[in-house]
Amino acid sequence: MTLATPTLEHLADLIVQVAAPIEAGNIIGLNSRGRRRVIPITGGVLSGPRLQGRVLPGGADFQLVVSETAADLDARYIIALDGEFAGEHLFVQNHALRRGAAADIAKLVRGEPVDPAVIYFRGVPTLEVSSPRLQWLTESVLISTGARFPDRVEMSFFRVA
Repeated sequence: MTLATPTLEHLADLIVQVAAPIEAGNIIGLNSRGRRRVIPITGGVLSGPRLQGRVLPGGADFQLVVSETAADLDARYIIALDGEFAGEHLFVQNHALRRGAAADIAKLVRGEPVDPAVIYFRGVPTLEVSSPRLQWLTESVLISTGARFPDRVEMSFFRVA
């Protein structure tokens, strides 16, 4: 018996506009393991073959910086859909890992551009939907790849087929 090799179906590309990070400092106590940083999400655009829409302001990326080279990311935000699904919403929670050389991560923190090819930025988004026509998104494994820029995060979302 041969098991099928998964393939990736491109769902959409996402540009998320962000404000300046809020550095909350080192966390202490139970389950402590780094420095807390919160990055407010101010808007953005979703475009793709199956989904289009806009990121609503009010979300945030709740980061836990665990070393000079790695951060555990937990972004949460809402997308108002357009096109075929106009009037519907997606709630996105994207748990991601970003790591790179200490010098490159320091540049990102200072808001300087870094070549996305030298940063590992992968995520596992989960979605909540407001329409039965979108329920398939909640019954699929999704992955994302991303890049951080001074004023935005760019991501591509894929369904594992």
